[in-house]
Amino acid sequence: MLRDRPKTAWGADRLSPSNRSLERGIDLLRAFRPGSALLGNGELAERTGLPRATVSRLTQTLVGSGLLQLDPAARAYRLSPAVLSLAHAMRSGSSLLAMAAPLMREVAERERVNVGLAAPDGDEMVYLESIRYSRRVALRTVVSGQRVPMELTSLGRAYLAAATDDRFRALMTHFRSRRRRAWTALDAEIRRSIADVRERGWCAVSWQPEVVAVATPIAVGGGVYVMNASVSTEESIDEVAPRLARIVVALGADVVDAVDQTQPGA
Repeated sequence: MLRDRPKTAWGADRLSPSNRSLERGIDLLRAFRPGSALLGNGELAERTGLPRATVSRLTQTLVGSGLLQLDPAARAYRLSPAVLSLAHAMRSGSSLLAMAAPLMREVAERERVNVGLAAPDGDEMVYLESIRYSRRVALRTVVSGQRVPMELTSLGRAYLAAATDDRFRALMTHFRSRRRRAWTALDAEIRRSIADVRERGWCAVSWQPEVVAVATPIAVGGGVYVMNASVSTEESIDEVAPRLARIVVALGADVVDAVDQTQPGA
């Protein structure tokens, strides 16, 4: 939940009052997920942890700015078309996606695997691109813009291995508070994945039934992104991971090289 996010990880404590209002407005927009097309003030307050009066004020502002639409019959809000326009501007203006997408598609088609590129957002990972070519049909469909838990996935754990010390500590504190009952085992799994990334460049996770995913962090343009490859399979993670690792590490290096060649002075 957004209300659980660690303030120290995003610097909320250092924001001015006007910037806090902006951040809270963004939190309201983030509360809309697949399956939650319409949300009322009460639901938004519950999802964000904000006072209902604050939510009411912010939703009015977001409607006025054209980012939310009010459904009078449902007395609830939906994202406006302007949000889709912002997403399109991001995708079409990203040099990383322009370079990465063709390489990802080529690898996915040749190797018959699923390939994804993701970035961190709060305590989750957001897919920037997802190309699905696994031989076996999976029940889970992954598309651009979809979010997955950072602490449970290969994407998230690969990112944690590359995160700054302050951000890592804040996120781990957050995960521990959210998953108290299972934390001892989960903490060990996360740290083992981080050790794998630092020792061999990748980590493998199977957090969905019969799906194995391998991920590697890549540094591009001053930011940290994560590339992954996955397959739907009945084979064990130990059998599948080495092949996926070779694919995703090579792909990640190719993407970084492609982006670097477009930089001034390359």
